[in-house]
Amino acid sequence: MSISPSDSPSCAEPVHAGTSSVRTSQAGGTGPTLSSEALLAGRTAVTIEHLGERYVLRATRSGKLILTK
Repeated sequence: MSISPSDSPSCAEPVHAGTSSVRTSQAGGTGPTLSSEALLAGRTAVTIEHLGERYVLRATRSGKLILTK
């Protein structure tokens, strides 16, 4: 997984999850679990690059996450 910065000021720095924010999932081999706090690192949005496409992960004021292309 690659998380890349965006031109948006809210996405100024790439996020690299540290070992304290990554834990192995216990459910059905879905891989590691990353906390939203580790991904967002105090920002309201980050850009995620996946298979050459860019997506924006945003946290709403009500605490929900929205992923858009």
